[in-house]
Amino acid sequence: FFKQKTAYEISTRDWSSDVCSSDLSLPTRPKPDAMARLPRLTVAGYPHHIIQRGTNRQRIVVDDIDRQRLLDLWQQHALEFGVDIHAYVIMDNHFHLLATPQHSDSLPRMMQAVGRSYVRHFNLRHGRTGALWEGRYRSNLIESEHYLLNCMIYIELNPVRAGMVVQARDFRWSSHRHHIGLASDKLVKQHALYWELGDTPFGREAAYATRVEAGLDPKAREDLTQSAIKDRKSTRLNSSHEWISRM
Repeated sequence: FFKQKTAYEISTRDWSSDVCSSDLSLPTRPKPDAMARLPRLTVAGYPHHIIQRGTNRQRIVVDDIDRQRLLDLWQQHALEFGVDIHAYVIMDNHFHLLATPQHSDSLPRMMQAVGRSYVRHFNLRHGRTGALWEGRYRSNLIESEHYLLNCMIYIELNPVRAGMVVQARDFRWSSHRHHIGLASDKLVKQHALYWELGDTPFGREAAYATRVEAGLDPKAREDLTQSAIKDRKSTRLNSSHEWISRM
């Protein structure tokens, strides 16, 4: 007679494809990646660099109607949940945000609300079903004093690096035109470090435009790229050890 398995044995059985059929009756403990995922690191009052990609690198926007819908949802839910958005760019298959949450749950709640509403819009409008996003969004803390302006520039130069435009000012779907005085964007809330660029709006806009035209040095660009790839483990790339220890 076979011994009846306990509920624990049944619930922890590993049904992964690398288990042979002859081993299916043997109980195994859950693998680490089957455990509950760690909560996303969010710190109120500090800027975060956020990246959200389409699944399998597919497009998340098809046209300007989709892009405007995403902007509208950011504006609505940033206000609702208490998130200050300092910079953004909407690319074809992903987007970037630089944002400061006012509360520890502000950012995840905003991203959840935007994500769900936008997927409903996108699927209904384009006659599709299923997931749009490639898992959870990625988020990295940014040390304001050293990296915030570089992160803004990195975000707004995305269309230039992708070959979509020659100059960042030519791309409509980013915060750059607002920062250099060519447009007024209600979504954007300037960070204090941007205000320190000059005593007047014209002075700040000119100083920022000069920084963007100069671009980022290779090390700063690589740090931000690796930070975006490595997700929350990369916090130290954008933050000094002293700053991390103060948190």
